[in-house]
Amino acid sequence: MRTSAVIAVLAALIWSTGCASPMTLATDGETDCVIVLAEDAGAPQRTAAEELQHFLQQVTGAEFSLVAPGDAREDAPAIVVGPNELFAAACPDIDLADLEHDGIVMRTIGDDLYLAGDPPRGTLYAVYTFLEDVVGCRWWSSTESFIPERPTLEIGELNTVHVPPLQYREAFYRDAFDGVFAPRLKINGHFERIPPERGGHYRIIGWCHTFYALIPPQQYFDEHPEWFSEINGERTAERAQLCLTNEQMRAELVRNALAWIADNPDAGIISISQNDCHNPCQCEACRALEEREGSPAGPLIHFVNAVAEEIEKQYPDVLVETLAYTYTRNPPLHVRPRENVVVRLCTIECSFSQPLATGEHNEQFREDIEGWSGIAPRLYIWNYVTNFRSYILPHPNLRVLAPNIHFFVENNAVALFEQGDSGCSCSDFPELRAWLLAHLMWDPSRDADALIDQFLEGYYGAAAEPLRQYIDLIHDAAERSGVYLRCYMADTSAWLTVEDIARAIGLFEDAMRRVEDEPELSRRVRRARMPLDHVRLLRTHSLKRAARLGGEVAASAVLPDDPVAFCEDFIEAAHDFDVGNYREGRPFTDYEPKLRGLIQAAAGAPPPPPEMCEGLPEDRWVVLEDAEFRLYGEGRWVSIVDDQEAADGRAARMPANHHEWATQCPIPAEIASAGPWHCYARVRCEAKAEEGAGFTCGIYDAAAGQGVVHREVSIPEAGEGYQVHDLGEHDLTPNVYFWFAPCRNPEEVEAVCIDRIFLVREAQ
Repeated sequence: MRTSAVIAVLAALIWSTGCASPMTLATDGETDCVIVLAEDAGAPQRTAAEELQHFLQQVTGAEFSLVAPGDAREDAPAIVVGPNELFAAACPDIDLADLEHDGIVMRTIGDDLYLAGDPPRGTLYAVYTFLEDVVGCRWWSSTESFIPERPTLEIGELNTVHVPPLQYREAFYRDAFDGVFAPRLKINGHFERIPPERGGHYRIIGWCHTFYALIPPQQYFDEHPEWFSEINGERTAERAQLCLTNEQMRAELVRNALAWIADNPDAGIISISQNDCHNPCQCEACRALEEREGSPAGPLIHFVNAVAEEIEKQYPDVLVETLAYTYTRNPPLHVRPRENVVVRLCTIECSFSQPLATGEHNEQFREDIEGWSGIAPRLYIWNYVTNFRSYILPHPNLRVLAPNIHFFVENNAVALFEQGDSGCSCSDFPELRAWLLAHLMWDPSRDADALIDQFLEGYYGAAAEPLRQYIDLIHDAAERSGVYLRCYMADTSAWLTVEDIARAIGLFEDAMRRVEDEPELSRRVRRARMPLDHVRLLRTHSLKRAARLGGEVAASAVLPDDPVAFCEDFIEAAHDFDVGNYREGRPFTDYEPKLRGLIQAAAGAPPPPPEMCEGLPEDRWVVLEDAEFRLYGEGRWVSIVDDQEAADGRAARMPANHHEWATQCPIPAEIASAGPWHCYARVRCEAKAEEGAGFTCGIYDAAAGQGVVHREVSIPEAGEGYQVHDLGEHDLTPNVYFWFAPCRNPEEVEAVCIDRIFLVREAQ
C-alpha cells in the first residue's frame, strides 16, 4: 500500500473509532447526501461549499448537489456549510461570533454534518480541516497533493470546536504565497495572495521599517534636519532614525500616516516602525527619555503611542504596529503600549539550534519576551527560520520550530510571522517547512515529528526513510557541536564534520536509488539534495587543505571526482528548479561567477606560496585566497576584481568612501584545530596622498563579542603596492574571522585591495 493511502486510512480510523453509528456520505460511488448553503452566503462560504463538493466528488466519484436550506430533503443526509438557519437551529449553543479569529466548528448531529466558522475565513477552514483530518486529503504544495479514492465514505461522530491561538499566521515561503494553496494551509498573513472569495488575508500598510517612507529624508532633511537622529552632535539621515521627541516631526508623520490609511481603508494595520539599522537619536531629549525608560524602546513606545492616539481619532479600528527589533528589543521600564498598538518582537539575534524557552544562548530573548508579554496588549512575533546569508545550505532548526511556537503562545503572542526563504526554491526542504509551520501555527499541540514523517512519506514516497535519517543527521551534528546557529551563517564548517558530509552523501544516494523509476519523486529528491551539494562545493578548498595538513579524513571521501563539472551541474540544476535568490535580495545569477571562481581556484594549480613560506613543509602554512572571502555590500562596498599584482590574479577591492568591514574571512575548522598560527595579510592601499589613514584591519571573535586584534595602518605604513602586514600569533577558533575596512577618506585613498591571508605555524 502506498504511504499516502496509509495516511488516508489512518485518518479515517482515528475519526471513526468508537462511533456507534457512522455517517455515510457515499456508498459505491453514489450518494443521497447534499451540501446545503445559504442563498445569501458570502463569497468565502460559497467557495467553501464548492471546494467541498469538488473534493468529495474526487474522493468518492459521487455527485454532491449544492442546495439552499429550504431545498434539502428531510430524509436525506446533509452537509450544512456555513452559518444559516439550519446551523442555528441544530447548534444553538454555538455563537460563531464568539469563536473569533478563524475559529471553526465540525459537528455531526444524526445524519447531518455541520461545518462553519468565524467569518470571513472560518467556514472555509472548517471545510479544509474536515477534508484533511477526516477524509484524508493532503495538499503538500501548490502543485502536489494526495486525494484518496474512497467510493464508500463513512465518517465517525464529530464534535470539534477549534479556535487557533494565533490569529495571524504567516509562512514566508514562495509556494505558500499562492492564493489557493494558502487557505488550504490555513495561513492568512500579509504576503499570502489570498483573494476575497477565499477569505482574504491580513494586510499591514507599509509592512515594516517605515520611518523614512513616512518622513523621506530627501523631502525633509534639508529644511528640518532636527527631525532626524543626532549622532555625535550632528544631525544625520544616513543609516539612522527619526528624532522621536520632536513634536513637529510627529505631527507631519501623523498626517502622512493618515493619508496612507485613507488610500488603504481595508488594511486594518499600519506600520510605524524603525529603519533597518541602528543609530537612534541621541539628542538631549531622546537620551533623557531613553535613560528614564532603561531602553531605546522607551522613546519608541512613547512616540508610537502618541501617533496611535491621533490615528484612533479618525480610524478607531486601525491597529498601529511597531517593532521591538535589535536595539529596541528590551522592553521599557514604565511606558505601556496603548490598546491599539501592536508590538512585533523579533528574534534575529537568537540561536536557532536551541529552543528559545530553554537554550543557554537565548536567555536574553527569554527575558525580553517575558517583559513584553506583560505589558503589550497585542504581541506579535517576527521569527527567523532560514539562513539569509546562504539559502542553499542545510539549516538544522526543524527540532525547535514546535517548541518555539509553544513558547510564543505561552507568552501571549497572538500573531506569528515565520520568515523563511521566499526568494529561493532550492533551500533546505522549503515545502516541508511551509507545510509544517502552517500546521503548527494552526494547532500548536500537533506532534512535529509525526507531521514531518507524514510529509516526507507523502511527498517523497519511498525516499522518505533515508531523507528522515539525513534530517536527523544534520540536527544531531548541530546539537553535538553546540553551534550558535544564527540566521546569518556563511557556511557549515562550524558544525558539520567531514564524516557527517560523507554519511549525508550516502543517504541521498540511497534515497535516489529508492525512487529511480519515478521521475517526479527523483526530481524532488534531487532538489532536496541541492544544499548538500552546495556544502561540498563551498568546502572544496577546506577539504583539500585538511588533507594537506594531515587530517584524518582524506579529501577524496567527500569531494566530487571532477569539482568543475560538479559545479556546472549544480548551476544547471539550480536554473532548472527556478532557484531565484541564493541569499536575501541577491539573485543566483550574481552568485554563479563567485561559485565558479571558487571551484576553479580550488581545482586548478595553486598560486605560488608566500615568500616567507618557501621551503617550509606543506603542513606548516596555509593560504586563504580571495575566493574564500566573505563580502558585505558586494558591488557597493567591495568587489572581486582582476588584479595582475595579486598572487592569483584577483583581489577584493574596497573603495575608500565607507568604513565598513566589507571584506571578511572566516577561519575554517581545519585551521582552527591546528594552531597557534602567525597571521599575515597581503594588502595594497591605493593612496592619493602621502599622509593620512590607509585602512584598518583585524581579527574578531564573534562568540566572545570582542576583538582579538585591531590595527590602524597609515598611508606611509601601507607603502606602495602590495605589502605584507603582521597581525601576530593567535589560537584561532571557528568563531573568529579576519576583517578589513577602508577609512572613509576618498580624498586621500582611492581604494584598498586585499589579495590573500596566510598563516604560518611553528614546527610541532
